[in-house]
Order: sequence, then C-alpha cells, then structure tokens
Amino acid sequence: MEYVIEMLNIRKEFPGIVANDNITLQLKKGEIHALLGENGAGKSTLMNVLFGLYQPEKGEIRVKGKPVEITNPNIANDLGIGMVHQHFMLVDPFTVTENIILGKETTSGGKIDIKKAEKEVREISERYGLSVDPQAKIADISVGMQQRVEILKTLYRGAEILIFDEPTAVLTPQEIKELIQIMKTLIKEGKSIILITHKLKEIMEVCDRVTVIRKGVGIGTVNVSETNPNDLASLMVGREVTFKTEKIEANPQQEVLEIKDLNVKDSRGLHVINGLNLSVKAGEIVGIAGVDGNGQTELIEAITGLIKSESGSIKLKGKEIRSLTPRRVTESGLGHIPQDRHKHGLVLDFPIGENIVLQTYYQRPYAKNGVLNYKEIYKKAKSIIQEFDVRTPSEFTPARALSGGNQQKAIIGREVDRNPELLIAAQPTRGLDVGAIEFVHKRLIEQRDNGKAVLLISFELDEIMNVSDRIAVIYEGEIVAIVTPKETTEQELGLLMAGSKRKEAGEVNNV
Repeated sequence: MEYVIEMLNIRKEFPGIVANDNITLQLKKGEIHALLGENGAGKSTLMNVLFGLYQPEKGEIRVKGKPVEITNPNIANDLGIGMVHQHFMLVDPFTVTENIILGKETTSGGKIDIKKAEKEVREISERYGLSVDPQAKIADISVGMQQRVEILKTLYRGAEILIFDEPTAVLTPQEIKELIQIMKTLIKEGKSIILITHKLKEIMEVCDRVTVIRKGVGIGTVNVSETNPNDLASLMVGREVTFKTEKIEANPQQEVLEIKDLNVKDSRGLHVINGLNLSVKAGEIVGIAGVDGNGQTELIEAITGLIKSESGSIKLKGKEIRSLTPRRVTESGLGHIPQDRHKHGLVLDFPIGENIVLQTYYQRPYAKNGVLNYKEIYKKAKSIIQEFDVRTPSEFTPARALSGGNQQKAIIGREVDRNPELLIAAQPTRGLDVGAIEFVHKRLIEQRDNGKAVLLISFELDEIMNVSDRIAVIYEGEIVAIVTPKETTEQELGLLMAGSKRKEAGEVNNV
C-alpha cells in the first residue's frame, strides 16, 4: 500500500511533558484521515511536527515512501504539505490576494504583479468551489471566508496534502456544510487531507479512516465504516461518554435578569439590537439560538458592560446595570464565559494561575492594601485546576501554552467558582471534545440546580436543545420567539432563526 505520508514512532517532548509518545500515522492518497483526541492529547503537536514547526526527538517521516527531514514550514511547502491553522495567520488590513501571495510574491521588473496574482487566486477559488473575492479586505469578510483564504493560501503554494486543524470550531452550521463540500471537492481533485477534530458527527460524515490518540499515546487506526460515535468517544477519552445531558426539571424562581426595550449600535453605528426584551429566572437555563451575526455578541457585551447601549433597561436582581463599568457589573453578581477566550477571557502571557484570579485579584485574600499575595493566588489556582481538570504542567505555565480546551476549562472554573447570580456562557464548548463538553454541561446544570440563572449562547443547536430549559430565538437583534425544547424541533428552530417563521407576538411577550 502506498502512503503519501508516514509518521513512524514520533516522539515529541516539552519540558515536563511528553506530548507525542511514539505515535504512528499513515495517510493514503485521496483519503480524508481524521486525527481524533481530547483537548491536549497531542494532535496539534503531531501536525506541527509534520509541518516543520517542531522537531521530533525520535521517529521518522516519509513522504511518498522517501525519508525526509522537515526542519521548517518552507520545506513542508516544498514537499506539498500545507496547513490550515485553527487560529488564522492573516493580516487584517491586506486584501485576500495580498495575504495569499505573502512570501510568494511574483514580480515583474521588481514590481509585484497584483493583477496576475488576483487572476490566479480567482482561478483556484473557482476550481475548488471556494467562491472568495480576491479583492476583499480580510477585515471585512466573515470567519468562514477567512478560513477559505487560508485554504487558498495552501493551494496557491501547490499543496497536495492539506492539514486542517479543528477547522469547524469557529464556523456556523451552514459554513460547516459548505466546508465539508469543499473537502470533498479537494479529494476529487486528487488531494489528501488530515483532519484534526473531536467532532464525531463530522468524522462519521466525511472521513475514511481515523487515528485516535489519548494523552499523547497512539490508541490505533480504524475504518470509519466499521465504527460508530460511541465507540470513537470511548477510544478517545478511555471511558463511556453519555451524549444526552441528564437533568431534572427546572424550578424557576424569581427574575434575575430583566432586559426591556434594549437598543444597541455596533462599531459602525448601525442598530444591531432593536427593542429587545428578555428575562432569565433563578434556577433556569435560557438558551439563545440564532445564526451568527444577529446581535448575539452585542447583546452579551451590552449586559457585561463591554459596550454602551443606546437605550432601554438591563436589570440584575432588580438593580439597573446598564451604565456600569465591566468591573461593577461583575461585582453585581455576573459571571461571563466569553465567546472569544483569547480576546476577552485570558491574558495569554500571564501564568494560568494568575488568569484564574483575574476577576478577584484585588480582593482579599489575594491582595491587601494593593499588594498581591501570590501564595494565596496560586493556592486558589491550584484548587481550581484540580477541580476542573485543567491539564497543565503547573499553575505557573503561561496560559498560551495550554491547549484551547484547557484554556476554556480554566475560564469556566474561574467564573463558576465565584458562584455568580447570573452566568453568561457564550459558546462555552467551542473547540472542546466530548468528554469536556459533558463536563461543562454538568457544571452549567449544577449552577441552575443551585438556584442560579444561566444564559447560554451557542451556535450548536443540539447543545441549545440539550441544555436549555427555555430557548429564545434571536433574529436581526430581536427575540422573535420563546419555545421549550420539548415543544420544538431543530427544523422549527432553524426556520425561526432564518426569520421565515414567527411566533405570535403574544407568545413572545408572555414570558
């Protein structure tokens, strides 16, 4: 059997941790091969070795049967290996074409021939069904489109083997469908793909084979046609995983969050929240369902004090918080798991231990008269790291060195530990594996059962259906319907989210 890529007994170590412990991965020509594992299992590390970003301590890499040494990404590119990273490597003020040719500029007479490059980019884009505008600025296009630019970048450099690192973590359901179509087109055109993921549904839908790694060790490779999501989940986390969230009936009490006639403008001065009304009670989880870009981000930022709203009222336990600073809002009893963990959740260059007290560092026992007490800070951090199973070499490790899922667990630990009256969870399981998702859902339901209010914002419809007690559908900055998971279906929710079906006004206001 001819393999286009063979990674044989790869070992990669970092100080205090073996990230890859003698792992073998073999990629056939024309297949989509999934690399499956929990957060921090060593998937991205293994692919960074293949792409030349890391050098292995042991093992051999072969491309089309020939042993190679990939000491940097340029060598990987020359060997026909391209990588679409989880966090995009794009320059915002540049156009699509400028980003794609960066470092590979074709010049004539010492000048960059941008017109010729645009033509090439358009041709590649059309050939693979990417439909990207070569002249658009990166800052003006959606996340899904930015990802396509990353794919184009690898194809422009002649990649035959594409590595996708968690490509669907930041996409809407519609964009995921489109990406799967793009992958199938790439395979038809003779490419081979390694897909790093922990979304079992996607593996079953699009992959031929799957290699599972657990805690840095290769568990084995199986044919997708001969397995199922439950078996893959157990291989990945080493135990049975339940996909259905277990919970008792909600017992809603007094109102905790009350939003009336809220109006918010975005950074461009356009109205994105239009007279929105919403209430969340103690002891319930209200899920917000909606297609990305219908005002969810601005709603969260208005409640948390990150942006100023135009008019209306936001009350937390009867107290108006609309004009308070973010710190005062937090002190009023609000916890916030932000949707962008890097931008709003962590200070990446700080140790993970200090990130865990970001909301409380100025209070006793962590500080006295403005002087920080590091002993108490790290004692607290250690207990949260243990309780929330944050996998890190130590509490002193910089936050950026942790995998995305472990960064997320640290944020959730920090917010839940403060036991806020209202917990806003925005995309709390984005980029998490099934074991970690199960853990997060349990924690949200625990908060609810402890009589706290939870507002969940997610683009994953099955998460909204599974975890919420009531679902508020947002469309063009308004709540257009409030339904219960028992009385609705994903199809009905989809129609409501698209604005093509509207509940009667009476049904909406009657909450």
